[in-house]
Amino acid sequence: MPNSASPLFSARPRFDAHLAMPVLDTLRTAVAERDWPAVARFFAGLTHEDERAYACSYVAGLDGCEAFLEQAVADHPGDPLPRCLLADRRVRIGWGIRSDARAQHVSREQFDQFHAWLRRAEGLLIEVCAEYPDYALGWYLRLITARGLELGQSETRRRYDRLAEHHPHHYPAQTQLLQLLCPKWGGSWEAAFGFAKECAAASPAGGHNATLVAEAYLEQWLDLSPREGGRRLAEPAVRDELTAAAAHSVLHPHYRPGFHWVSAHGHFAAALSLGRHYAEAAPHFRALGDNATRHPWDYLDDDPAAAFLRHRKHALAKG
Repeated sequence: MPNSASPLFSARPRFDAHLAMPVLDTLRTAVAERDWPAVARFFAGLTHEDERAYACSYVAGLDGCEAFLEQAVADHPGDPLPRCLLADRRVRIGWGIRSDARAQHVSREQFDQFHAWLRRAEGLLIEVCAEYPDYALGWYLRLITARGLELGQSETRRRYDRLAEHHPHHYPAQTQLLQLLCPKWGGSWEAAFGFAKECAAASPAGGHNATLVAEAYLEQWLDLSPREGGRRLAEPAVRDELTAAAAHSVLHPHYRPGFHWVSAHGHFAAALSLGRHYAEAAPHFRALGDNATRHPWDYLDDDPAAAFLRHRKHALAKG
């Protein structure tokens, strides 16, 4: 997959994942044509569980695919994959109803519908995890349902530990647990940063796991006032932590871009830019070129494209 940019950049970032990773066109076409064998072949060809989790999320974001997935579940009752894809789609529908607003801005009716969709997803996932206790997709998705259903820190951590028994460096699962460990979900900054740094330190060089350090700092920035958040990220020690994490992951010589490459570079670019460490952010923007994911730039501005372009301009001028 491409991980370098043309010297010329366009006026707008490209938020479509399949433009950065054209192989996803195969999966999108298979779902659109309701071709289950093609979907199954695509997932069978993915050798890394992080990639399978990304592809699962990609399918879940395809509007209207639930009827096709329900039929796939009916046609392949012993296969865990269609159940996981359908569960993730149900989670996506439920979360769309809830919205990403803080809890105090979500109505009781929204919460009721949200929880109903998540319980339908959880029912499928309980079956999968009982039948296939080492099936990573099932446990990964149960971290999301645990958070949405407010099952608590201990239950969510139990689910993560079950997954980590077989897949100790599952980056998407670590991202989900990190969210729960933040104060907005009942955790603490001590717990969130402790987990992010623990995962980064234990991860193989060239993996995505150290991106969790940038994710944690962006979550903290969002929780603070703009002035306090900017001061926090401007600290030289924070800059050094972020650059060390990037050197261990997306800037390491062993790094091989997978499906998470755009998001990972984006998190480092955003965190470093908010601290005005533009020279250190520049390599990430150069790697991205015109590619971007809406998150984390939606944290920085209601117009994520504008945030991306503004900070890219500053970074490339400095570095």
